[in-house]
Amino acid sequence: MSVLDKFRLDGKVAVVTGASSGLGVAFSKALAEAGADVVLGARREDRLKDTGALVEQAGKKYASLKTDVTKPEDCDALIELAIEKFGRVDILVNNAGIGTSVPAIKETTNSFKSILDTNLVGAYSMSQAFARENRGGGAIVNIASIAGIKPSFLPFASYASSKAGLIGLTKDLARQWTGPKNIRVNALAPGLFPSEMTDVFPKEIFNMIKKTAPAGRIGDPEELAATLVWLVSDASSYVTGITVTVDGGLIIS
Repeated sequence: MSVLDKFRLDGKVAVVTGASSGLGVAFSKALAEAGADVVLGARREDRLKDTGALVEQAGKKYASLKTDVTKPEDCDALIELAIEKFGRVDILVNNAGIGTSVPAIKETTNSFKSILDTNLVGAYSMSQAFARENRGGGAIVNIASIAGIKPSFLPFASYASSKAGLIGLTKDLARQWTGPKNIRVNALAPGLFPSEMTDVFPKEIFNMIKKTAPAGRIGDPEELAATLVWLVSDASSYVTGITVTVDGGLIIS
């Protein structure tokens, strides 16, 4: 097998949550272009058809299901759909996430809990469902954030806590599952990328990051998606339990 062949995902089946917009769309498209069939989950089911069209344009098949990751039964159903439609499940991308920028003195406990329920507990429920049904080994990638590693320019206590927790979860699941189940677990920690969440950021934040990050710009979703393909492919077969920052060097600034 050549080095480029190790990045191929032919014959694999990937499940992507939060696949209705933003990074979830870019991830789904990239996985299909690398050779995987893709199962799409999101709360906004009507938007999944557009993502599915990109999968089909790449020559692969897709299935989709309305999925709220805060409901364990929805997580189970999404994995079961992959088995029903394609007979296997090899890859899980825990991308579903929400966030709000509220000063910690003002954010309610209920708001804080709701963000953890989606970003952290939801990823845990999806990972459990995946691990129960996976038979031949595979890969999980949790979409974290550099906000879980260093403070953000915005007040992000709940979001940052959820992403820091996700990084901790990544390490623990990697320790538990890499050997016994042959499931590698890693995390991606993006810097600033265009998405529905970042679309509402003040313009000053974009300018500040462009000045601060060594790369001098925000990221392109395709750059993040390419790293994702590496993490779920055989090209990273000896990589588990790590968090890869894709942030134009913002973490070191």
